[in-house]
Formats: sequence, C-alpha cells, structure tokens
Amino acid sequence: MNNRIVITTDYLRPGDTVDTMLRDRGLEPVYSPAGGTRTDEEKLALFKGAVGAIAASEPVARAMLATSPMLKVIARAGVGYDNVDIDAAAELGIRVCNTPGVNHHAVAELALALMLACARRLNTVLAGVDDGGWPREAGTELRGKSLGVIGYGPSGKAIAALGVALGMRVLVSTAHPDSEQSSGIEFADFDTTIKAADYLSLHSRAGKGDPIIDAASLSAMKNSAILINTARGSLVDEAALVEALKTGEIAGAGLDVLQREPMVEDNPLRTMSNVVITSHLAGQTLEARERAGVAAAQAIIDVLDGKTPQGTVV
Repeated sequence: MNNRIVITTDYLRPGDTVDTMLRDRGLEPVYSPAGGTRTDEEKLALFKGAVGAIAASEPVARAMLATSPMLKVIARAGVGYDNVDIDAAAELGIRVCNTPGVNHHAVAELALALMLACARRLNTVLAGVDDGGWPREAGTELRGKSLGVIGYGPSGKAIAALGVALGMRVLVSTAHPDSEQSSGIEFADFDTTIKAADYLSLHSRAGKGDPIIDAASLSAMKNSAILINTARGSLVDEAALVEALKTGEIAGAGLDVLQREPMVEDNPLRTMSNVVITSHLAGQTLEARERAGVAAAQAIIDVLDGKTPQGTVV
C-alpha cells in the first residue's frame, strides 16, 4: 500500500507532532518545503507517488494533479484554499480540505496590530528612531471610531469582538448575520459599512469575480479611513488602492496580503509611509501553526480512512 504524504508547508518538520501523528498511522511524511521557485518539472513531479499532501499556499495547478494518479487528498494547513485548482481536483476525485477555525484569533490580533500601527503612525515613528531621531507625532485612538468588518466567519467575528471591547462602533457586512451572539455589533449592507468605517477590515473569502474593494469602493470611503486586509490579496484592486492612497481618497492601509507574493521590488506600496505591510503572517503564531498542522494531518488520516473531514471543500 502506498503511504507517501508530501508536506510542503515550511513550518512542519520531521519529528514534530504532525510527523508523529502520520507515522503512528503507518504513513510516510516526505518534506518538500515551499520556498523560492520550482521548475515546471519539479511542479509536475511534486505529488507523484503520493496518496496525500499537506500543502502550503503555493499554486497547485491542474497539471500537477493530473500527473498524480494516486493522490487522494490535499489538506491546507490554514483556511485559504484558492491556490488549489478546485475544479480540477473535483474532476479527478481528489478531496481538498482546509482547517477552519484554527487561526482566527491570530488573524484578528494581527488585524488589530495593523490598525494600531496605522493609528499611531508607527511606520514614521520607527523609521525616525532608527535614523537617530525622536519623533513624537500625535496619532489617533481607536476608541470611539467605527470599525467596518466585511465577512463574518471566525476571524471576522474575532476582530468584531475586539472592536467592541475597545469601545469602537462595529458594523458588519455579511450574508450570514448572527445577531443572537453579536452583542454590540450592527449588521449593515456593504455600501453602508464602507462609508461609515474609519477602519475597514476584510475577512471574506476570495471570489472568482472582480475585487470587492475597487476604485468605486475606495472613493466611497472616508478620506480619513484606513483599509486593513489580512484575508486575500485578490479582494483588493491594488492599482486602485495605490491611486487612492496617492490622491488622499483614503488615509492609509495595513496589508498582510498582496496580489503578488512575495512582494515585488517595484511595488509602489513598498515606499508609502502611510502603508504598513507584513509578510502574509496573520495566521503564523506558534499556537495557530500547531492547531493547523494537527487539523490538516487529521484530515489526511480521515480521508484515507474513508471519512469526511470537517473542513472538506470538495
């Protein structure tokens, strides 16, 4: 029986909890960490001979799946799965799973950190201190401001709760309101939410259509508003965001995700003092990594045992 499990998630390593879980079930973890660029030949060979994979966020294209006839399941150690060709997986009978609910507190905490960094102008302050200065610019407080939340999954609920705790007015735009468990939160339509928000935090899934934050959306926001994105780079029209930041249509942005990652050298966002950028690490806490890895390994085991994991996508 083939028992090979390819692991491309770079923080999972031989001897850790996930490795032990898989080996205890008679499976053979094989490590090929995502990093840098794989050649076309390397991509096509990545999952050959494997029955399962715990995949990082690098693209998993149709051709990679089509050349892997033994592959039964791909588990993402995280929530996002838009890097996997879902249609191809479904056609080829490959189960795709994610691990919802394992990193939402980590994501919400980074969203809050980005809000605070923008509010207190930490880009400018830290750069000034590094240069030998002692800047004492006045920032703004979050208390009393309006937090708009787009999407009300686990991370959306978590940042909304933090906003309420900080004394912010919290508006949520979602197709699935949960008013019974959302004390202090107002549910509103998308247009109302983006117009009212001093901070607009994105927590929705990636769609197959146009970005939800485009030139029209940015124009509708307050000139003093800050856009926060810890969800998906594809949710934002990056060219429109750059223009809105240059012209003062919005005041700033805190971004953990971009349309192209790693960030390209000539991306104009890199040099904007009113933009705080982190390297797609919202879910990358030690605690969240442990939970995500264990959940992904359990999904692999469940599928190979003929069960349907909780985070089944297809």
